[in-house]
Amino acid sequence: MVEVDLLDFMRTCKHLVKQALGPNAGESTNGLARWKHVVIHCYRLEDDHSYRETENRLRCFSELREILELDFSEVPDYSTIYKAFDRLEMRVWRALLRVSAEQHPQSGHVALDSTFFERGHASSCYLKRLDRDVQTVKVTTITDTESLAVLDLQCSAEWSHDTKLGPQVVRRNADDLLSVAVDKGFHDWISKFEFYTLGVDPLVLERGLSPETIGHNALIRDAGYPQRWMAETSYSSTKRSLGSAVRAQFWYREFREIVLMFAVSNIEHLCEKL
Repeated sequence: MVEVDLLDFMRTCKHLVKQALGPNAGESTNGLARWKHVVIHCYRLEDDHSYRETENRLRCFSELREILELDFSEVPDYSTIYKAFDRLEMRVWRALLRVSAEQHPQSGHVALDSTFFERGHASSCYLKRLDRDVQTVKVTTITDTESLAVLDLQCSAEWSHDTKLGPQVVRRNADDLLSVAVDKGFHDWISKFEFYTLGVDPLVLERGLSPETIGHNALIRDAGYPQRWMAETSYSSTKRSLGSAVRAQFWYREFREIVLMFAVSNIEHLCEKL
């Protein structure tokens, strides 16, 4: 588990959130500047508090209020904090993830992989649409193999095949990538061809025991394929620090919470360690 100085974490979040929101940082949401709501949710996740506990901690600790530029009377009610998570769209959390990743060295070489997060109470509306119980959310990420920063991700409750989710994430980030290392689950000739057309070198293990396949797999191992394990290291670090389950009750809140988890994980590695 990554243990960091909480006040340093809050200051770093404040700086990065303002950068991610740009000119919209000061816009008011429920009486508070938007950046303050985002930093409060980063703190909530980092310190693993409920919404009620988050309000209580903000009232108890003046150091937190000072960083958030809040007077005691301005501390939002727990219900306001909860509703702010609804009002802050996914693009806000994706922007924070992107900015947090940009603070780390970017090698251009990434690992593409998937992991799963347990979900608590699935919304009845979403279960009805899928006609089945959904116990986990599938998350496909690209992780820089040198810095371990998660650059982007795609969430799915339908467990789409890796060959469907993987290209979506690579496509969005192709301009910044040189190579992508993936395992056999992502092997699909259409996807591989698309990676080439995007200018990204696919390091994909192929199935089979033919001499051509064995030779191909040996070549990509020499080209950096073993670095794919970095994605699993990133998953392990994030889940140890922030947990392997999402607590939100609605699917759209769960997706946002997962994006925020990886953004917080990126930010933790920028902060002073205890």
